[in-house]
Amino acid sequence: MVAPKKGKNASAQSRPGRSLALILIAIVALTGGMFASGHTTPRLGIDLAGGTSITLRAVPEAGQESAINKTNMDTAVQIMERRVNGLGVSEAEVQTQGDRNIIVNIPKGTNSEEAREQVGTTAKLYFRPVLTTELSGANATGSPSPSATGGTPDAATDDATDKATDPDKASDAPSGSASASATTQGRAASDALKADPSPSGSASDGASASPSASASGDDATAKLQAAYAKLDCTDAAARAKAGDGAKAGDSMVACGQNAQGQWQKYILGPAAVDGTDVDKSEAVFNTQTAAGWTVTMKFTDGGAKKFADITGKLAQNQSPQNQFAIVLDNDVVSDPYVSQALTGGSAEISGSFDQEEAQGLANMLSYGALPLTFKEDSVNTVTAALGGEQLKAGLIAGAIGLALVVLYLLVYYRGLSFIAIASLLVSAGLTYVIMSLLGPTIGFALNLPAVCGAIVAIGITADSFIVYFERVRDEIREGRTLRPAVERAWPRARRTILVSDFVSFLAAAVLFVVTVGKVQGFAFTLGLTTLLDVVVVFLFTKPLLTLMARRRFFASGHKWSGLDPKSLGAKPPLRRTRRPARPAAGPVDPKEA
Repeated sequence: MVAPKKGKNASAQSRPGRSLALILIAIVALTGGMFASGHTTPRLGIDLAGGTSITLRAVPEAGQESAINKTNMDTAVQIMERRVNGLGVSEAEVQTQGDRNIIVNIPKGTNSEEAREQVGTTAKLYFRPVLTTELSGANATGSPSPSATGGTPDAATDDATDKATDPDKASDAPSGSASASATTQGRAASDALKADPSPSGSASDGASASPSASASGDDATAKLQAAYAKLDCTDAAARAKAGDGAKAGDSMVACGQNAQGQWQKYILGPAAVDGTDVDKSEAVFNTQTAAGWTVTMKFTDGGAKKFADITGKLAQNQSPQNQFAIVLDNDVVSDPYVSQALTGGSAEISGSFDQEEAQGLANMLSYGALPLTFKEDSVNTVTAALGGEQLKAGLIAGAIGLALVVLYLLVYYRGLSFIAIASLLVSAGLTYVIMSLLGPTIGFALNLPAVCGAIVAIGITADSFIVYFERVRDEIREGRTLRPAVERAWPRARRTILVSDFVSFLAAAVLFVVTVGKVQGFAFTLGLTTLLDVVVVFLFTKPLLTLMARRRFFASGHKWSGLDPKSLGAKPPLRRTRRPARPAAGPVDPKEA
């Protein structure tokens, strides 16, 4: 009989308590994290919790079929996510389906009609002059506001880095590459930057137009000033309604957030430049100055003229009228200063940007409006009652499947079924806790296909136990006692379990990659439970069986243990046999020779 290996492996086999303690610590830590986060139940998908599912199909413009590509579709998804979550729907799901469809899943408790209007519309991006701005709901020091500088039309990026930071140098610059001095004043945070809600000026001025001049009559002016006075941008509901109904030619109130996370409120003049006038925008790291990450803009021919006009008018006024706001969906995403007309057809926005902020602003400037036109294909409403019935049916199916597995284990493995059932409970507990944590962490939602994946995982997990138990029983049939049988069976069973789980995980990974929508929930759950199966078998099932093999009930082969040698048809015990001793060396008898 071959004895178990000595050394490190033998030491690990003799101390299974370490593995059990490790998985116990992991369970306690994950459970503690679940309760500490306040998310004690898995987040439910729209098919279980109820809500609205909107299917949008990209429709190409005439002669622009190539515009429907992965880049534009992904950009549209990002913009839609921003819009729908702006409605206060933090758990909305927006994802592509196929080459030209986008699915928007909005949980219950949301105005689906408002969401439908917001999600698929091709919103406008505007450049508006800032008339008045101040912090809203806080008294704190503002951060430096970005500044806009100019470049030549032929070198939107390169020439932008040559901007002058000295007003004298700016005045010496050619008209084709005018530069504006960088402004380092706070983003309307100091009292010096606050202006009266009714600055004087003429309507044709654009930059210095007052609310009374831009609105039709004193009544409209009073309403605008009243809306500004009571606007609290720290209130999400107030932010969502700010600027509602304002057209491109109207003055409006709006909200924006500075680099320190403080909310500011604005009175903005009529739109001077349309987002469609921006031909290209990029995030660039400026290595020639201390500006760091900047955002460059290149305008169309028509946009270049508009931008030169508005920056020229802004530069003629005192702060804050030398400031314009970039407004997307009535939300101020940036408010740079200018001090000179930017006539080169390109400009650069510099400020305390990091790479992510610069890239985000560049994307908004390039794709603030949806890059594609979408048509609403279908709108499906899932009631909470229907979702609850589906979840109940899924849980009943899972309970029936688990009960059948447990019944089979009890009948066939008897005492060994205790180890299998305990392993199933540990696996189920880990799956539940991890799913609860993944909801707030990565947005994982438990939908009906995901529940099906968890049910299928019961069979995969039980299969791993059966493989190991059968290897142990085979060793007992060969005539070995339980303790060495447990150790000898493990290497072969381990190899089979790993190969089986690898195939299951590979299938789940491929399914997750090549499918879209709810089927991904099935693939994700199947892959997760497959990984947990490996963890449970290695750190719980094997160590627990090693401990049980030392108990008399199992070691003696009790008929109810599931390891009775007689019931298994075991051969006689293997014994070591001594080789016959060789005769002692000596003189050879001639007769025998």
